[in-house]
Amino acid sequence: MTGATTLLVLNAVIIAVTDEVPRFLVLEHHSQPPDHDGPALPFGPFEPDHHRTLEIALRGWVDEQAGLPIGYVEQLYTFGDRFRDPRELTGGPRVISVGYLALVREAPPSGDAAWRYCYDFLPWEDWRHGRPAIIDQAILPALEHWAIGSADAAERTARKERLSITFGADDATWDMERVLERYEVLYEAGLVAEAVRDRDSHSNGAQDTGLCRAARAATGLLAALDHRRMMATALGRIRGKLQYRPVVFELLPETFTLLQLQQTAESLAGVSLHKQNFRRLVTNNKLVEPTGKQDRTRTGRPAELFRFRRDVLYERPAPGVGISARGSG
Repeated sequence: MTGATTLLVLNAVIIAVTDEVPRFLVLEHHSQPPDHDGPALPFGPFEPDHHRTLEIALRGWVDEQAGLPIGYVEQLYTFGDRFRDPRELTGGPRVISVGYLALVREAPPSGDAAWRYCYDFLPWEDWRHGRPAIIDQAILPALEHWAIGSADAAERTARKERLSITFGADDATWDMERVLERYEVLYEAGLVAEAVRDRDSHSNGAQDTGLCRAARAATGLLAALDHRRMMATALGRIRGKLQYRPVVFELLPETFTLLQLQQTAESLAGVSLHKQNFRRLVTNNKLVEPTGKQDRTRTGRPAELFRFRRDVLYERPAPGVGISARGSG
């Protein structure tokens, strides 16, 4: 019998990019169930008598758990599925989580917080060096087996369509923004570790064939509760925003080279970008302006340093860097 109360919790998906490496901030040791589960996103309860706003509460919890001030923050999604916290099964409260996306410049966290590589959790999402081998070697064989496994013809057709739309099967185009949809089809098919954990706790019916086990071994790190779903939601959101908002500059130092800017955008988008087209876009659209200085910290010919031209925010409604992917088909 489940408890009748509801607990409101705040979670932060905090992203930084350093040296072309996109990272999530996680808590390695935490009080989120199940015991000995994977890393958790920073979290804390919303206390109406203590917290004036949700965002103030979130910032307070992140500062307490990681010693990290966060700048850019936006509300991401509300996660409220039944039994997403297994304590509900034994009479605990229904736990509703309000997720937030935060972008920061990486700094050493305190306590049990640590930076972890984004694509350790979502390895099928990194196409910067071409189509990830795990898609064809492990994921698609298991998904195709899952698709034809339904006894219902209409369901089989629907599953096959989802494979094409999400994972670019049957020569369909890969859509970099469908991160959450890809995670959810993997979960439904039993191809991520969370599916087995949740099956064991409340019988969600995840498959356990040899193909499934091989896929689960390739599909990345387990995270606490549904926190990997939150990560997928955040990565999809940021990829969409790259098109029409200058959010990438939140992750860069005050001055940067055009190569640093491109590599930061690529690391988040998970695709390789055409160098000349990218530079033409950001300079012709006046997203950046030269500083008159050069980066002399690296070997080789010094590169010109630029900064974000903030006036662009007043000049047009959608000043994103745009994504012109190369070699991601």
